[in-house]
Amino acid sequence: MRITKRTNIAARLLMYCATHDDRLVTKAEVAEVCNVSENHLAQVINQLSQAGYLTTQRGRKGGIMLGRAAAEIGIGDVFRHVEGPVPIVECFADADNTCPLVSACRLRDALQRAADAFYSALDGVTLDSLVCDNTDLARIFCTPNCR
Repeated sequence: MRITKRTNIAARLLMYCATHDDRLVTKAEVAEVCNVSENHLAQVINQLSQAGYLTTQRGRKGGIMLGRAAAEIGIGDVFRHVEGPVPIVECFADADNTCPLVSACRLRDALQRAADAFYSALDGVTLDSLVCDNTDLARIFCTPNCR
């Protein structure tokens, strides 16, 4: 299974915010440290803030911060939210399914179990567990302001 670029950016963004939970972070700083475009990042920020994972503050002294405690943010939930209901293969789609094998395919059940197992593994992971006492991550996320 492969996650989208948007979900990858969401994970980096949330980890960055959790590592800097004592202050507002800027879109520009996140984009630079996490090596993502500001345009893609802005879309992800919007999506995560609408879901309550982030809060944003506009203006010259504005920025982004977690919308709830890192221990309350489940990575499985975040991935499901960002990925949305996109089917992992064509035969899971209600519309646009042109596969002639659907009625006889045994692979379909195995793929559904694999997708369920993927999300089940992520359901046991919180944002806090990804960043707490992770000195290597903190070192990567350290900006010139924190040295």
